[in-house]
Amino acid sequence: MTPAASTDSDLWVSWDEYHRTIERLCMLLHESGWKFDHVLCLARGGLRVGDVVSRVFDLPLAILAASSYREAGGTQQGELDIAQHITSTRGALSGRLLLVDDLVDSGVTLERVARHLAEQFPGVVEIRTAVLWWKASSSIRPDFYVEHLPTNPWIHQPFEDYDTLRPQQLAAWMKRGTARP
Repeated sequence: MTPAASTDSDLWVSWDEYHRTIERLCMLLHESGWKFDHVLCLARGGLRVGDVVSRVFDLPLAILAASSYREAGGTQQGELDIAQHITSTRGALSGRLLLVDDLVDSGVTLERVARHLAEQFPGVVEIRTAVLWWKASSSIRPDFYVEHLPTNPWIHQPFEDYDTLRPQQLAAWMKRGTARP
């Protein structure tokens, strides 16, 4: 399915565009010459991004859940919640850390998580941030980004279709053998 046309207020992203944008971020990281030891992604939006970066650079992936977009079906920012624990397969975070998310909107999440990491993980000597989209509304500029969005559009990412899909609806589509709209 082809996404709607993008405007100043809405950026529609297809799966192909989404994957190409992640690959462009990987190339920006590579071309920067900065060497990092761990990738920490913010769940949920940064999960796919962090997974690909971790695989391309063959580095351990750590996951931290953080959420502020729960109100109005995920379209309004509320209070930021940061999980107490980080999931990682290779021990405690240390060295140079790449903090990855899909976008930076207000800057609150990246700023507070980076501060939290610096306080809680003394073995981390440097933290840099990487996102696909940097909105002009952000109070911080990420270290690495693919696109700067001066009009602060709502980004319609392809996985958002799953936000309203329920098992009964999926079962009906699968039974009919039809694709989702």
